[in-house]
Amino acid sequence: MLADITISDLGVISSASAELSSGLTVLTGETGAGKTMVVTGLRLLAGGRADASRVRAGASKAVVEGTFITEELTKEDASSVAEIVDTAGGSADENGEYIASRTVMSTGRSKAHLGGRSVPAATLGEFSRALLTVHGQNDQLRLLAPDQQLAALDRSSSDIAPLLDKYRESFVHWRTQAKDLKRRTESRREMAQEVDRLQFAVNEISEIDPQPGEDEELITLIKRLQDVDGLREAAQTALVAIDGVEGDFGEEKPASTLLGEAHAAVHAVDDKQLEELSQQLGEMTSQLAGIAGELGQFLSDLPADPELLEKSLQRQQELRGLTRKYAGDIDGVLAWKQEAETKLASMDTSTEALEKLQAEVAEAQTEMVARAEKLTAARTKAAKKLAKAVSEEIHGLAMPKARLEVDVRQAKYSRAGADEVELLLAANDAATPKPLSVAASGGELSRVMLALEVILSAGTAGTTLVFDEVDAGVGGRAAVEIGRRLARLAQANQVLVVTHLPQVAAYADTHLHVAKDVTDKSVTSGVVTLSRQERVEELARMLAGLDDTATGRAHAAELLSKAQDEVEGFRV
Repeated sequence: MLADITISDLGVISSASAELSSGLTVLTGETGAGKTMVVTGLRLLAGGRADASRVRAGASKAVVEGTFITEELTKEDASSVAEIVDTAGGSADENGEYIASRTVMSTGRSKAHLGGRSVPAATLGEFSRALLTVHGQNDQLRLLAPDQQLAALDRSSSDIAPLLDKYRESFVHWRTQAKDLKRRTESRREMAQEVDRLQFAVNEISEIDPQPGEDEELITLIKRLQDVDGLREAAQTALVAIDGVEGDFGEEKPASTLLGEAHAAVHAVDDKQLEELSQQLGEMTSQLAGIAGELGQFLSDLPADPELLEKSLQRQQELRGLTRKYAGDIDGVLAWKQEAETKLASMDTSTEALEKLQAEVAEAQTEMVARAEKLTAARTKAAKKLAKAVSEEIHGLAMPKARLEVDVRQAKYSRAGADEVELLLAANDAATPKPLSVAASGGELSRVMLALEVILSAGTAGTTLVFDEVDAGVGGRAAVEIGRRLARLAQANQVLVVTHLPQVAAYADTHLHVAKDVTDKSVTSGVVTLSRQERVEELARMLAGLDDTATGRAHAAELLSKAQDEVEGFRV
């Protein structure tokens, strides 16, 4: 539900704000006063297209801000709204309400904010889907589109949505499989050539069998092999200096012996300073022994095979052959091979593979058709109920003999199913039903749309429904019936109506008036909430401009009292 709205520099509205309550709220005012701008502002909050021409003349930008409450939504819808805001990085305010805003620059750019965060306009549309629905004359025209009529039918029954979800899942699977089969069949020769090329490459890499990081390891190994004699001599010299030559009892003692003697000499006396030196000498002796061990291991690890260098150079050439063809290093070659093997698995064009895929496509198609038939059956059943319910509604809207039919026909398989829907209208039982676009006048189309919304919104609660001149082309008893239905619809939802009809305005819980102030230099508009007496005066004006007469006010007061008594009856 929309708690309040603030508009600045949008059309003729320089600055206006209104607190909105639950129930039915009507918006009235003279032609050109700016009622349409209020609806335009609501459309902007719903993520609608920004139009720079709507920015007030002389202003740099137009701003619309609204506060939304989710308390009366279903738990599922409230949770969905909270998730959308959270995903966008926004949050509710201290009252648990969500603030959405839209700024339209005179240069044509626009900005959207939700829960204190900048978001794309599409996010506002997603956020408002469960909160705000705007019906205007353009929306009535959209109702003539086949996809909109199908969507209306699907909304009419809770049984359809899960069946549609299952069907779409099988449709996507079937289409994916069918496209794969078509691709393989039509490109069989080209794919066969590609398979040969990839298979040759995979076989070449497999035959050489490179290991991860092997090219880097070979560089280190070859360098060592090329320097092996110098390395062996250096290590051997160092080892002899430390441990001497095995079996050599010459006069020169190795470093390990001399260090051991030094350690024994200072360790043998009792002196604190020498004790510290003895400890250091002991550590040095231990380190020297460790170094000697590592030198010995180094010598034993040095390659002794005289042919290893040649073998390593040959192996390096083999690996370089692969890196020249497939990637910059061996790790890249191995990754390329894995990708090629994956691609080969999806490019099997053998007769056996195609036959297997054909069987999978047939199986997927059978499942899709079965689910489509269940969906069609549910839609056909719902169509009869919807046609009956809407027909009963329009009988009370000055179309007493009219009959609506919902025709469900077979169509090509698509994401929406295997059906197309057309709403047909007959003037009476004897008349042949014809498409809405042919059979319905502007006023009749408005009434059919209102009847549809009354039926489709029966199970909703806490959402905001906006009707922009849904009563266009309507008068008399039909206008009263429209007022009644809007008032009933507002018992569970917040309903905002832009109207010229006093019969409709009389049923409102809240009456907002858009007044314009015309000067020599500008035209400005503001929105005010009318008191009961002010409502009587406004209704009198709407009743053919009789606001300055006692007769007009009396007529308006009677109309308001009767309508409000009915509204009280709806609440019981």
